[in-house]
Amino acid sequence: MKRIMVPILSLFMLGCGDDPLPKPKGYLRLEYPEATYEKAILPLPFTFDKNKLSEPISKVKSSGSAKGVDVKYPALKATIYLTYKTVSNDNLDSLLRDAQNLTQKHTIKADEILTVPFENNKDKVYGMLYEVGGDAASQSQFYVTDSVNHFLSGSLYFYAKPNYDSIYPASEYLKKDIKRIMESVNWKE
Repeated sequence: MKRIMVPILSLFMLGCGDDPLPKPKGYLRLEYPEATYEKAILPLPFTFDKNKLSEPISKVKSSGSAKGVDVKYPALKATIYLTYKTVSNDNLDSLLRDAQNLTQKHTIKADEILTVPFENNKDKVYGMLYEVGGDAASQSQFYVTDSVNHFLSGSLYFYAKPNYDSIYPASEYLKKDIKRIMESVNWKE
C-alpha cells in the first residue's frame, strides 16, 4: 500500500501549482520623433505648415479647377491628400456637401465619427475635422474654407489594410499634423 500511496501523493504535490494564465498578444510599441514644422510654400493660393518628417512636396497636381498636393510620410506608410478648389458662383454648399459625403462613406466600417469644428477668425479659416474610429479606410478627414474664395479638403490614408489597433499610434501622430495644417493655413489674396 505504501508503494502505491507514495507515487500518488507525489503526483498530487507536483500537480498542485498556479493555474496557467493565457498571455496577452504583444504589440509593437511605436514612438515617433517630436514633430518639427516648416512652411510649405507652393504654387497654390495658400500656404501651410508641414512636418519635416514628411517627404518634400515635389509637385502640385491639377485637374480642372481642382489642385492637389500629397504630403507623404514613407516611414509611417501614409499620405495626407490635400485638394484645393476655388469657391465661385455659390458652389460653397456643393463643396461642403461633397466633403461631408466623403466622410459619411466611411460609416460602413467606422465605429464612430467625431466632428471637431475649427474656427480662426483672424485669418478667416473655418472648417471641420472628422476623426474616424474603427477599421475605416481613412482615419481623419477635414476641410477648411474662408467661405468666399477658398476651399481646402484633406484625407489621411495608410498604405495598409485598415486595422485600427495597428495604425492607431501613427493615426494619432498624423492627426496632430492635420490639426497643424488646419491651424496654419494662410490664404494668398
